[in-house]
Amino acid sequence: CKRKITSSFCFCFVCFFLPWQCFRALCCKGPPPPRPEYDLVCIGLTGSGKTSLLSQLCGESPENIVSTTGFSIKAVPFQNAILNVKELGGADNIRKYWSRYYQGSQGVIFVLDSASSEDDLETARNELHSALQHPQLCTLPFLILANHQDKPAARSVQEV
Repeated sequence: CKRKITSSFCFCFVCFFLPWQCFRALCCKGPPPPRPEYDLVCIGLTGSGKTSLLSQLCGESPENIVSTTGFSIKAVPFQNAILNVKELGGADNIRKYWSRYYQGSQGVIFVLDSASSEDDLETARNELHSALQHPQLCTLPFLILANHQDKPAARSVQEV
């Protein structure tokens, strides 16, 4: 008699409990866990391609891109994270204010025009060195992007 009860219990368990578990696993997971967010600052001289880079990463149209005056903030979504990027304008009169936007940054993107003049490249080097030595940035990861590699006057990585 015990065997009949046990086999009936096993049958009920298999027929009812396992489908319920499968249903819950497939349909009742709840919302996906939130993606981590990272705050980055994107700097570089005017015309280096900061706005174009961020627009491309966000899937926006490359048409009608206007150089950033002051700053802008874009959320760049990836599958496993979201990058909140503060893009700072690169004009001469704005660069002196860059350091006011560094606080809270977790990484730096420095964009330079690899096809720019020697004078502009020297200015970009100086700005990069200033950023690398800044107390709020010196311990952060840096991505240095030599942009405009498709232009005939572009310098190689070794030349930059």
